[in-house]
Amino acid sequence: MGIRTRLTEALGITTPILSAPMGFVAGGKLAAAVTAAGGLGIIGGGYGDADWLDQEFAAARNVRVGCGFITWSLAKQPELLARVLEHAPPALMLSFGDPAPFAPAIRAAGSRLICQVQTIAHTRAALDCGAEIIVAQGSEAGGHGAARATLTLVPEVADLLARVSPDTLLVAAGGIADGRGLAASLMLGADGVMMGTRLWASPECLIHPNHQRAALASDGDGTIRQTAADTARGYDWPEEFNGRVLRTAFVARWQGREAEHRQAAEAARPSYIAAVSEGRTEESGVFVGEAIGLMRDVLPAAEILARTTREAEMLLRERGLALVT
Repeated sequence: MGIRTRLTEALGITTPILSAPMGFVAGGKLAAAVTAAGGLGIIGGGYGDADWLDQEFAAARNVRVGCGFITWSLAKQPELLARVLEHAPPALMLSFGDPAPFAPAIRAAGSRLICQVQTIAHTRAALDCGAEIIVAQGSEAGGHGAARATLTLVPEVADLLARVSPDTLLVAAGGIADGRGLAASLMLGADGVMMGTRLWASPECLIHPNHQRAALASDGDGTIRQTAADTARGYDWPEEFNGRVLRTAFVARWQGREAEHRQAAEAARPSYIAAVSEGRTEESGVFVGEAIGLMRDVLPAAEILARTTREAEMLLRERGLALVT
């Protein structure tokens, strides 16, 4: 039967699942696999690399996929937006910064503007610039975010949209890894979900298998919000955001020693980047969310979407009816 929502109807998809545009690991292969499985895949443009973006759109092989940017970083290379819009993505997602300077070009190109938000203030700013889809991201998510939790942020944003912008669609993100998360998000007022960490543990994701194995051997308690991974790479993030990563020896070494780390990071950067790319997990900051505690294996994206949708259908049909007398 499938799950039909306003999101599936608006995007022409068959399951209300979007893939998170995880910077430089959500490439064209993963995005295309998610779209082929009935959702909408989104390439992770991250901090912006023109050649990488061209390469990953080519890897998607003309499959309909979107793209996402870190907004404050895009502001340093605004020409990248036009380059991506040449690929005619059905949706363009902006996160972590003011979307207003980029919204007119996105709408003019015929792409849907998706804004990821972490607070009610972010939500209002996204609505002011005409966002058609809001992704309400809780702090359980892997990668960057803020302090609000998914369970309360999503319905609060849903209530706001119902009052001031009822046509705007809502997607829940943060800690969603299976059908329980999808079903719960729909009950909270979302039109669909965005999945990151669960799809990170897929063979289509551009991540070293060692990092996947280490994360799957851990649990939700094995993650932590920190800034060490950004300091190591030389990224100066706005203060309100930090990143959830696996609690590795590298992260533990610098937790609480941020000032000292900033002084040492530049000299150590080449060795840190090599550790990440070579799969030396304990020497890395590996961006994953609390959802790793709900996962046991690496699965193809198509199987992840099929299982999630099937589980959610069962819960919505059977458990819901069983609980109501």
